[in-house]
Amino acid sequence: MADNPAPATTAVLLAAGAGTRLGRGPKALLPFRGRTLVEVLADVLSDGGCREVVVVLGAGAPVVRASTDLRRHAVVDNAEWPSGMGSSLKLGLATARPGDHVLVALVDQPGLTPDIVARLLQAHRTGRVTAAAYPDALGELRRGHPLLLDASLRAAAAASATGDAGARHFLQARPELIDLVDCTPSPGSGQPVGEDLDTPDQLHLLD
Repeated sequence: MADNPAPATTAVLLAAGAGTRLGRGPKALLPFRGRTLVEVLADVLSDGGCREVVVVLGAGAPVVRASTDLRRHAVVDNAEWPSGMGSSLKLGLATARPGDHVLVALVDQPGLTPDIVARLLQAHRTGRVTAAAYPDALGELRRGHPLLLDASLRAAAAASATGDAGARHFLQARPELIDLVDCTPSPGSGQPVGEDLDTPDQLHLLD
């Protein structure tokens, strides 16, 4: 009898926030590379090797749907988005294909590339969490996004997702499961290094 194939990976792109600190409406609709940020990042996740992308919308969901072309992907609306990222993570995990690993990405990370996604998929080990890591000001690697949850850990991660913590409580409780993958961009690439776009002084990340 043939061995069962290894699980594939579904990506969950969290894009439900209102972008209050940035002050420009939902970050999903920020212009980026001639399109919108949510369109570009959803395609990046697919191009990096995820077999399906679940886009979780929230704030301004009808406008985001009407203003974007996300037909390649599965799109779900989180009516509970004001409660924080945890509800979006739960919905994304529940929507992802049963039995798949899940790669969780944030819509406010314009530096995400297919290469980073591919590195995480290739590095993942059964039963573990594989997280992108980027150098801080001192050159030390720090955990960031995306992160890849093993299929066996989906239920535990969902159960711990409350408020705006996302997967943070789960990761803090099980640090021994986390493998960091150095996702530092190559020298001269001009790519931002794992930064989230949160405030107006970071709009240069969209250049």
